[in-house]
Amino acid sequence: MTLKTKICGVSDTKILQYLVNHKHPPQFVGFIANYQKSKRFVDKKKLYELLRLDKKKSLYVAVLVDPDLRILEEIKDLPFDYYQLYDCKKDKIEYIKNTYNKKIITAITVENAEDVKVFELYKDLADIYLFDSKGYEKSFSFNHKLIENIQFDKDVMLAGNIQINDNLEKYNKIADIIDISGGLETAGKKDVAKIEIFLNKIKNLNNET
Repeated sequence: MTLKTKICGVSDTKILQYLVNHKHPPQFVGFIANYQKSKRFVDKKKLYELLRLDKKKSLYVAVLVDPDLRILEEIKDLPFDYYQLYDCKKDKIEYIKNTYNKKIITAITVENAEDVKVFELYKDLADIYLFDSKGYEKSFSFNHKLIENIQFDKDVMLAGNIQINDNLEKYNKIADIIDISGGLETAGKKDVAKIEIFLNKIKNLNNET
């Protein structure tokens, strides 16, 4: 199985240019669009500037935590392919999906086995299930064994303190897409050297499998 990648928390034009022009670009690039507690938050002006760049082979993802109507209206004409939604009830996700005609990554934050079962509520709405830790911007881990034996009906994205030195092959056994952010940073900023290592490790892993 080919392991896809999402590099999240992009806030710098040069980094975005590097990603979309890479010979092995990530399949998804994420932007923190409304969660101001995150150091990776991108305000409206900067978001408009970033998304002028041609995404080429990558898909653009707006990461939204319980978004209000104001932010949804502000970003509705930007070239996002997916909305990644945290802390949204089912009826709100349905409204967003139908009103803005975007594919939906439903984020499910996990601490125990009961948390995982929440995915069943979103079968009719999610295009991708994202399983993340409870840490949000703090990049905590969670026990991946909680999801490894479940048969999912959609692609599974995995986040939560993933690092470039991890055994990436283990993720290939439980997820279709890995979502990495802090693991590609040095002193809080995206690091081109780490991105290069990561994308090449993914390429080599996929060639081996």
